[in-house]
Amino acid sequence: MPNIFRFQTPEVRPVMRTAPLPDDADDPAVWVHPHQPRQSLILGTNKARAPHGAIGVYDLNGRLVQLVRNIDQPNNIDVAQGVVIGRTRLDIAVATERYASRLRIFRIDPERRRIVDITDPDGARVFAGETGERAMPMGVALYHAGRGEAHAIVSRKSGPTQGYLHQYRLVPTRGGRVGVQFVRAFGAFSGKGEIEAVCVDSALGYVYYADENVGIRKYHANPAMPERELALFAAELQGDQEGIALYAPTHGEGYLLCTEQLKENSRLHIYPRFGRQSQPIATLYTGADSTDGLDANAHNFGAPFESGLVVAMNSKDRNFWVYRWADIRSAARLP
Repeated sequence: MPNIFRFQTPEVRPVMRTAPLPDDADDPAVWVHPHQPRQSLILGTNKARAPHGAIGVYDLNGRLVQLVRNIDQPNNIDVAQGVVIGRTRLDIAVATERYASRLRIFRIDPERRRIVDITDPDGARVFAGETGERAMPMGVALYHAGRGEAHAIVSRKSGPTQGYLHQYRLVPTRGGRVGVQFVRAFGAFSGKGEIEAVCVDSALGYVYYADENVGIRKYHANPAMPERELALFAAELQGDQEGIALYAPTHGEGYLLCTEQLKENSRLHIYPRFGRQSQPIATLYTGADSTDGLDANAHNFGAPFESGLVVAMNSKDRNFWVYRWADIRSAARLP
């Protein structure tokens, strides 16, 4: 029997596909060059055990320009720009390192367009006192907490029904290295799947995370705010709720994006950034296989990404597909 819903759903196609990673692509993050947008980078995790686990660094043509190896199964990665750690302002990328139970923290060098590991190996450990899958970090999202302070909100492979996520402040340690300081545990978990995808809207102060097979949960990102669930949505999806990303233009509008993981043709669901996210504004097929990680950025990167881009993991080819926001906007009939 034909899938009638599929023919009612428009498709969008990528304009660029990155080179493959060696083992298993998982999650992307976008870094914007401060002076030359065309020199911006896409970072992506190669999900494998050490020594093969790695962070790949791509230019906007999809060329792999750096591969940082010997990371013990990196899952998700996020980027924050202009954060202050100690007395230093810098751009950073933070990835989860599952089997080391820690974060891997990198400084992004804008001149060399490379990432430099500044992790304190012991000081960046997460989920202290836990063992097994409860100590294995999976998803990560960075929160600009004010005055330049950066927090990492981290999910894990398994956890309790309350306090599944942990929030950490990034702090300087010895020798110019960076570690973490525990802030709080929060967030409900259904117990039905796992929680990997996490996304923070720092400007509005919200964190979103995918409780797979249940929906996307919304909380305050600021630990000083009441700890209560603000929304649960995207519960109607057939596939897993996976990557979550924010498309946030400087004029204050924007959208929350969510991937529905489907073999050979994952769907992209678009929700309003402001107000309630109970129903998607639009849904698009992407052509990407079993998409896990997702990122978006509304910056003008120059042609062909004048109004921004969306990066989706493509499982079959172990790479990332990059879409023009203009094509997504047109296919979704967004204003």
